Amino acid sequence: MGLFTKESEHDTEVPQIKPIVVRTSNVAKELLQASVNYKVPVHSLDFHLLDTQTFTKTAVDGSAEDWIELSADEIKDLKEEHFLNPKFELKQTHEIEIHSITEAHPLDTIDMSIGGNTTLCKIYLTIKPGSTANYYETFNDDFIHLVNKKKLRANLMIGLFDSVMAQNIADFLAKVRIQGSVHFETQERFLIAQGYEPVETVNDKLILHFENKRQNQDEHGRIDYAKRGYVMSAVENELLIEYIKPKRGENGRNCRGEFITPKEPIVKYEPTFGVGDKIEVVDNPANIEYRAKSGGYVTFENGIYDIRTEVEVTEISFKTTGSIDTQLDADVSINVKEKDALKDAIGTGMEVTVNNINIDGNIGPNAKVTAKKAVVEGQVHQSAVITADDLTINIHKGTAYGKEIHIARLEHGTVEGEKVTVSQATGGKIRAREIVIEMLGSHVKMTASHLIEIKQLQGGENQFIIDPMINESSESLAERSEKMGQVKQAIRDIQKELLGYEQTWRENAAGMEDLKRKLAHYKNNGIKMPTAFVQKYQQHQAFKAKIEALRVELKTKEDQYAWLSEKHTALQSEIFEARIVNHDRWKNHNEILFKLIDPPIEVLYVPTHNSEEKILGLHESEEGEFTIKVLQQ
Repeated sequence: MGLFTKESEHDTEVPQIKPIVVRTSNVAKELLQASVNYKVPVHSLDFHLLDTQTFTKTAVDGSAEDWIELSADEIKDLKEEHFLNPKFELKQTHEIEIHSITEAHPLDTIDMSIGGNTTLCKIYLTIKPGSTANYYETFNDDFIHLVNKKKLRANLMIGLFDSVMAQNIADFLAKVRIQGSVHFETQERFLIAQGYEPVETVNDKLILHFENKRQNQDEHGRIDYAKRGYVMSAVENELLIEYIKPKRGENGRNCRGEFITPKEPIVKYEPTFGVGDKIEVVDNPANIEYRAKSGGYVTFENGIYDIRTEVEVTEISFKTTGSIDTQLDADVSINVKEKDALKDAIGTGMEVTVNNINIDGNIGPNAKVTAKKAVVEGQVHQSAVITADDLTINIHKGTAYGKEIHIARLEHGTVEGEKVTVSQATGGKIRAREIVIEMLGSHVKMTASHLIEIKQLQGGENQFIIDPMINESSESLAERSEKMGQVKQAIRDIQKELLGYEQTWRENAAGMEDLKRKLAHYKNNGIKMPTAFVQKYQQHQAFKAKIEALRVELKTKEDQYAWLSEKHTALQSEIFEARIVNHDRWKNHNEILFKLIDPPIEVLYVPTHNSEEKILGLHESEEGEFTIKVLQQ
């Protein structure tokens, strides 16, 4: 925004000039010329606006009419089509009296300036903090005169584009008149003139929206070359490419009366590429959209953009592809073909996010794979992490998360899922609702909420843990227990308060019935009811409403407690439905542990070596003692 600032304070010692009257179309230039002619600082000069004339002319067929002066009514009759006509011209001539500043003006206490936007189609008056406006008889006229003077110093027209000023400063003028003095603690700004803002020309532009997905900078803004966007995914109807059509802007006229002609649009990005069957072209008035018809990843070959679903690479490594990040709901499948046991199909530190991935070889150190479905034919390194709803792994040494997880050989890895099936386990940790192991070796810690099933047991030093809290945090359990305590205390408080109200109600029941009979008698006989009786009856009704409200609140709290208690009980009862099933003989030392919630105790059992205790579960005796027993089912 260009600003035309307030003049500096004048020097009281400078020479004074006699007032001179001039006609000019450029007030600022005339003041500067007077300063030169009379050898006085320009800031020591001021002027009075005596008269303004507005002239127009319209060029016709290459020739121009003479300038015609407009009356005040004719100025008001000017329409938008006049101002936006490029052949229509405007100018103003002002008669001013230039004089030296000899004394302070009452408006000097208001520090204000005017400024405009870049096109000067909007002009603002700014009153700065610390200013004070003191009302006097001619305040309004003097204030508007001062604003017009500032506009003239900025070579702006007056009386043509300032119809908005009266309305926008009306509240300010009224406030000064009513209060007498107004002090400005903060800056205030008013729109005082408004021309016709041109519409900016639009140059053509080609936007590759799918390229914006490349997140190749770290949190510090440094380039991460491992994330260079080897595959750019897309979901159905996603906007991939957009061509912004060129459009010439619209004419305008600013508050100096200058006609603004928009530039011609620059065209240099017209599409020269083609698209395949999987991309839809939508031709709109302002742009052309290229949208994905189905999910997949974007390809560009031989000048053609298209969508494909399957990617085949030898390996995913820093050297070849970098990390690959596609949307999980994009229909992209990646086949990684490296099978060499001495190499990594997913290289060190690589991160892969994809809907479906088939890895013929190994996942290397510190790699991270996230998918909806994943198959690993090799092994997962101990520092690697893989997450998938449907997950199949050959040899697992790392960390795996999912829903349905199948592992051929678990070697000291960590697994968390809903149902985990392991062909052979030699060390490791498993947490799931159900765990099924074909052949169990040694040093495996299994934690389940519903079932642990072993087909063949070979080793020892294993832990079989039934924990109903496997899918619920101890924090949420504690929070629910605390909530139950709060609700229970609220029930006791409401019951106590309700009991007191009901007792009082019973004690006053006879008196209330007598009062009702008296009020009915008055009403039936047209006798004015005593005010005291009416007030007492109203108190009785309010008392009754309070009892009903307490009963409703009590029922709500009791229902809330029942719901919390039922959920708490259901979580606890699951442990009695849980089973540990061993189809083989128990060998060596193995520990079985059931974790109760209420009371918070652990029940431990160690099966005897070579015993055939096939199905084990938790039992509660009539005395309330918990033990682990052999069950029939």
